[in-house]
Amino acid sequence: MKLHNPFRVAFVATLGVGLGLLVIGSVQTLSTILLYIGTALFLSLGLEPLVAWLERRRLPRWAAVLITILGVLAVFAGIVLTVVPIIAAQISQLVGQISAFFQSYSFSSFFEQLPTLVHNALPGLSLDTIQNAIQGVQDWLLQNWGTITGGVINVGIGLFGAFGGAFIVLILTIYFTASTPSLKSAVYSLVPASRRARFIDLSEQITDSVGYYVMGQAALGVINGILSAIFLTIIDAPFPAVLAVVAFFFSLIPLVGTLTGSTIIVLTCLIPGLGSPTMALIAAIYYLVYMQIEAYVVSPRIMNRAVSVPGAVVVIAALAGGSLLGLLGALVAIPVAASILILYRQVVIPRQNER
Repeated sequence: MKLHNPFRVAFVATLGVGLGLLVIGSVQTLSTILLYIGTALFLSLGLEPLVAWLERRRLPRWAAVLITILGVLAVFAGIVLTVVPIIAAQISQLVGQISAFFQSYSFSSFFEQLPTLVHNALPGLSLDTIQNAIQGVQDWLLQNWGTITGGVINVGIGLFGAFGGAFIVLILTIYFTASTPSLKSAVYSLVPASRRARFIDLSEQITDSVGYYVMGQAALGVINGILSAIFLTIIDAPFPAVLAVVAFFFSLIPLVGTLTGSTIIVLTCLIPGLGSPTMALIAAIYYLVYMQIEAYVVSPRIMNRAVSVPGAVVVIAALAGGSLLGLLGALVAIPVAASILILYRQVVIPRQNER
């Protein structure tokens, strides 16, 4: 063995490690952009079944894509135009009530009378205990006022960033939806001709499964949102339009979304002065019945064209996706698990049976 060989091996190994660290750092730097691209691809696959349905009605591809995109934009614009004025009015009402409350007291007199108010509401607590607790809260607010203000500013910046990210995702979704066939053709051309047909078949099954899953989950959200709006209006629940939107968006989350949204709505019905225990009990009974109907009647009919995923795999995939990418990871995890199951059933198992 020549003397320079160990040095050459060490040098090449060092370059390999450095290249690996560079790739990892680049992925971390571009994580937000990659997240936008992945989200847009996921949404475009969800819109593909609707585009294909319009194409089967003898519409050209560009017209089907245009109608689909305009339809989606119209739905979300309708939601925004319906909900935002109500939310603004209700926030103005809340601010007015708070302003009227504080106008009836000066800031100092409010804190002077607060211990008595708390003691009347909770007679089991002594005035000294309540005063010490209130003084501690005042001291904490004075010490951390700068931190609180900075946190509020960061939240505002984060909201603007979220709106910017949503706009980027929308543009990418429109582009990917319009160019899905060309993107598929480009990927298929990279596969050797001897395996291309099988690869195309599996890819179409995976993309169809993801598309039907996304459309089915959106349909479940729309059904829950509309029924919630009607039901909450009937029982005169507080903020029915806002709570209906909450029901819609939480229904998009697999596994625990409907339960979480229903819990928020029931707790909102318990707010003193806006709801009542009777109203909350009626809402709880309604959502318990609805969740059973959704699980055993509505969901199987809507999701019948998507790949069925065992319950244990759903739980594991949702937990893993949520841990890695948060809410988006939980949304994407189920169709990813369905895609892996397709490969397992149609590729891995047949190969094992051939041996």
